[in-house]
Amino acid sequence: MDETGFWEIIDAARGEAEGDPEEQAELLVDRLTGLDPEAVLDYARHFEARFNRAYHWDVWGAAAVLMDGRGAGEEGFDAFRCWLIGQGREVYETGVADPDGLAELLAGFDPELDGDGEELGFAADEAYEALTGTETPELGIAMPDGEPEGAPLDLADRAALAARLPRLWERFGDG
Repeated sequence: MDETGFWEIIDAARGEAEGDPEEQAELLVDRLTGLDPEAVLDYARHFEARFNRAYHWDVWGAAAVLMDGRGAGEEGFDAFRCWLIGQGREVYETGVADPDGLAELLAGFDPELDGDGEELGFAADEAYEALTGTETPELGIAMPDGEPEGAPLDLADRAALAARLPRLWERFGDG
């Protein structure tokens, strides 16, 4: 599976789920179980590589602003990165390259409904297990060690978040 095929699967499931991340995860599992196990592993590698690429202080700051602070913890940030991937290539690429640019792309963002895509991160594992009866093997993708990329950011410091992500803060921050 190439990158285009990966994003096509993400987009098709998101469109059918009408933005509901839990429904999108179920649809991803359905779509992936229609593939052979090696294609599911290819999908998993694409997902994991993008998940790791989003391990950046500014993306974490965006999660904290968008999710009213719930994205400031490690679990919340992991769930946000899964959700970000689930939004498709344009939103994901913008979110990683210019997290503040998400202010223009997420007009309908609702912190009570959006931002938590934890289940999206397990779709490939569920599909692989359904197809093979075994757990997903190691993908050969190293997890980031230590601190996120970029300049550190105090996620509890509202002024620092507003300064680093001014467009997001203006639109979604409570300052």
